[in-house]
Amino acid sequence: MKRLMTAILATLLALPMLAQYRTPRYPGRPVTPPPTYRSQRSATYYGLRLGGAFSTVNSDDRRLDGGTMQAGLNVGLAAGFQLHPASPLFFETGLFYTEKGGKGSYEGNKFTYNLNYLEVPLLLKYDIPVDRSFCVQPFFGGYLSCGVGGKIKDYGDRKAFSSFDDDGFKRFDGGLRLGLGAQYDLLYLEVAYEFGLANICNDAFDTSHNRCLYVNCGVNF
Repeated sequence: MKRLMTAILATLLALPMLAQYRTPRYPGRPVTPPPTYRSQRSATYYGLRLGGAFSTVNSDDRRLDGGTMQAGLNVGLAAGFQLHPASPLFFETGLFYTEKGGKGSYEGNKFTYNLNYLEVPLLLKYDIPVDRSFCVQPFFGGYLSCGVGGKIKDYGDRKAFSSFDDDGFKRFDGGLRLGLGAQYDLLYLEVAYEFGLANICNDAFDTSHNRCLYVNCGVNF
């Protein structure tokens, strides 16, 4: 948790400096609002994201039910593309490293799950201008992810093993994501929630699903 808070604080301190040195959108012209938001937004943009992932693993197997929220890191790159020149609808994707997991107990023994993924979001975003420099962006779509590491820790038996071995979880996951973003000049903030639809449990008789709340900040270029 200390690592997560330190990374977010460092990013928040750096973002105003990035925005300070941006190139003016209308050099040499009076500062007047453009007729539409599209006139100040490129048809393609790229973004940096850093934030927190607050997740659970919900399962009908009590040994795998990590229903208590666990905090992790979420960092990555995003890219957006306008779908039509006359529409403020964008498709956004990217590549993220996300630390998910959960906490729980079984027969009085505490356990934690760390499920670390490489994740690709597939989102539709709609830009709603508020003024010349500020807009809000509701979005909806899905995600695909592959597990790249993590440990299951059993504090009762004092054992730890890979989260993605035969007694743990499947590596591949997918589901739905919805949320709301806000952009001021280059600065960007978003809140999103993911509903895992894929059964990540290796046991054929049980089901497990990821749930995750994201709070990210960053910049769009």
